[in-house]
Amino acid sequence: MKQETVNDLINKAFAIEEISPKDAGTIGFMGRALAQATMPHKKQKTNEFVRKNGILTLTMLAPSNVGLPYGSIPRLLMMWLTTEAVRTKERELVLGKTLREFMGQLGLQSTGGRWGSITALKEQMRRLFSASISCHYAENYRESGLNLQIAEDYQLWWDPKSPDQLSLWESNVTLGTKFFNEIINNPVPLDMRVIKAIRRSPMALDMYCWLTYRMSYLRTRTNIPWPMLQTQFGADYGVNEQGVRDFKRAFMRELKKIYLFYPDVKLEFWEHGISLLPGKSHIPPKKTGAKVLATEAT
Repeated sequence: MKQETVNDLINKAFAIEEISPKDAGTIGFMGRALAQATMPHKKQKTNEFVRKNGILTLTMLAPSNVGLPYGSIPRLLMMWLTTEAVRTKERELVLGKTLREFMGQLGLQSTGGRWGSITALKEQMRRLFSASISCHYAENYRESGLNLQIAEDYQLWWDPKSPDQLSLWESNVTLGTKFFNEIINNPVPLDMRVIKAIRRSPMALDMYCWLTYRMSYLRTRTNIPWPMLQTQFGADYGVNEQGVRDFKRAFMRELKKIYLFYPDVKLEFWEHGISLLPGKSHIPPKKTGAKVLATEAT
């Protein structure tokens, strides 16, 4: 991390530490499946993306003419969708009165132009709302699966050239029934202040969600080899020894950010991987999800 980035994150971490997320009103949520396995970090050449985590295989599919979502923005969108679904218990979610208002909820500044954040947001919304997710669990003779359509339909009425303009109709998305049920029945609680602080790094976002989720139910020491972690997080690294080393360096770099906001997470390192030790979840959940499947994933 650059020094100015380190100092900025340290200041944010100190400010967050002074007030609990409950008192600050900043508790948000991520769906359990996407806390265990991740979306693409970078633009993909195909319309299929597969991640593995223990007995879980998560496959994301998208129409070939649209493409898969990737990067930080769809992760921020997914957290917003999950948080709103948990809060409202409604499948149809209103996306804000204006484009700038909605982007503010995601922690994004609205900038125009071909390479601006408005263009990027609309593209990633189209990609995410067009995608579907398949969750497959398999161990020995046991096998189960769940197919999820993220959005049943959506309408975006915003004018990118006028982000403050109120539209005649409200932009909205209606979540797929099974996807909605999955995220409201198995939400992973997060501190959205941390999410906004590390929002520029897809890997840091994934690691924070995963560690918060794992620590919520971990009861015994768990050893995870680097190659297994790479199949979960390292979307853009080779499968050879050099790829594993590159992934390890990236993982350790992003972990420094996580430690600033989540110092209670307990990890030990050994030559071929890391060990998770029982400790405090960053936000203890009010209830647990389907523990049998969850505890068998890494």
